[in-house]
Amino acid sequence: MNEDFLEEIEEFYDKPIIGQHLPGLELEIFHKEAMKKIKLADYKGKWVVLIFYPADFTFICPTELAAVAELYPQFQKAGAEVFSVSTDTVFVHKAWHDNSPLIRNITFPMIADPTGRLCKALRTYLSQEGLSLRATVIADPDGIIKAMDIHDNSIGRSSDEILRKLQAAIFVREHKSEVCPVNWHPGSKTLKPGLKLVGKL
Repeated sequence: MNEDFLEEIEEFYDKPIIGQHLPGLELEIFHKEAMKKIKLADYKGKWVVLIFYPADFTFICPTELAAVAELYPQFQKAGAEVFSVSTDTVFVHKAWHDNSPLIRNITFPMIADPTGRLCKALRTYLSQEGLSLRATVIADPDGIIKAMDIHDNSIGRSSDEILRKLQAAIFVREHKSEVCPVNWHPGSKTLKPGLKLVGKL
């Protein structure tokens, strides 16, 4: 490998995910009983929430996605589109949707990433298994990533916390002089960073 290539790879992995744009990949989705091709850039102007999970027809995954499905109207009301993402194909997504009582309730798009391109771009990919880690990515209406969490596949997420993070990200985008402290929820007190606040907390 030449030195320029190695430097390019090192720079990519040294750069934080937060603040980067969502990748401009063409992706297949299963949505409303149909298969479609999309680009995340098509959703510019909306918040985007990506729910990565390891695989269809598993155990924690349907409970998580069903919980997000229950809150989906609130995500939509906040101006966000939710996508679930796994390395399954759209055909497996359809079969899961048709056969699982929990997944049948999902009305948000399900991204198929069988080659792992999106997972690799956002560093959730487990190359030895061909699966994604359990991760959540929130991007603003400009396609810039504002929040991400990633953890072991044996630990389920809180759909309420995903919604709370989205609401906090929306608030600070709309109120640029304020920040959201620990456990902030809409209507809670915020903070205005400045010298007068230093040492007072």
